[in-house]
Amino acid sequence: MNPPLKPLQIGNLVLPNPFLLAPLAGYTDLAFRLLCREMGASLCFSEMISCHGLVYGQKNTLVLLDTVSEERPFGIQLFGSDPIAMGKAAAIVSTYPVDVIDINMGCPVRKVIKKGAGSALMKIPELAEAIIKAVCANTSLPVTVKFRSGWTHESITAVSFAHMVENAGAAALTVHARTWSQGFGGLADWDIIRQVKQAVSIPVIGNGDVLSYEQGVRRIQETGCDGIMVGRGALGNPWVFSPQGRPATLSGRLVQLQRHMELSDKYLPNQRMLFRIKNHAGRYCAEIPGAARMRKKIYDCENMIELLQLFTTEANYNGPIDED
Repeated sequence: MNPPLKPLQIGNLVLPNPFLLAPLAGYTDLAFRLLCREMGASLCFSEMISCHGLVYGQKNTLVLLDTVSEERPFGIQLFGSDPIAMGKAAAIVSTYPVDVIDINMGCPVRKVIKKGAGSALMKIPELAEAIIKAVCANTSLPVTVKFRSGWTHESITAVSFAHMVENAGAAALTVHARTWSQGFGGLADWDIIRQVKQAVSIPVIGNGDVLSYEQGVRRIQETGCDGIMVGRGALGNPWVFSPQGRPATLSGRLVQLQRHMELSDKYLPNQRMLFRIKNHAGRYCAEIPGAARMRKKIYDCENMIELLQLFTTEANYNGPIDED
């Protein structure tokens, strides 16, 4: 039996448990965040938000700040490479019902890197420091920073970068224990998270390859980190935030998929809803016999009613199934 998990404190915000949902572009919309909160996540982050989009009041950017009272506390993640624009964006965010601002210094996507944002900031710690200080100076909210273990395996800089993040005024930090060069491939090196935890006094949140609640608990025990942030491991698997774990059968997963669809119907615009829920729905089939066949049927559905009927039929099917 595992000992009770400690609350996670980020600045003046106290979270009842240390499990958080990471920002995921294209996935962590309001519906999915609410589902993960219901399943046990103590804090969920928005998709990453461009500082310039906020400063210029772009509609597609502002919609990413949408939340409801049931979601509080709520975190948003900013990205950008201009300290002045990041400071202005932090001031704008602070007028919304938001509880934490995270700064993205870990995204490996090339279009973000080309703008000097995301992981690129790990190569210019002086600029990264200026950005953190600018954000902290323009908000009373706790500020956190998410970054990677380094640029390449030959330049693992997480510990020195973490020292800078702490000294610049961040209330907590998250380490994705992969390098930029790894992207989302290979394995996360959790020993780096252990090293960072030993090096700083602010809370350290670990991220990378956590696929179950039990695995997250083990990572806390092994590294001493204060929190666990789950990203891709939560897709099709909101049970990652719950000790009960993900059901092994499609019928066992149907209740949460139905709930996901209800939340999507309530909170997502009609033109985005079907596309997004299809992306999620295919992932609910993971590790189930016939998953590839099922995913094809999902993408052939033309509306939400067809999608729900498909899952209900498949969940109750007892005949032979072709393995993928």
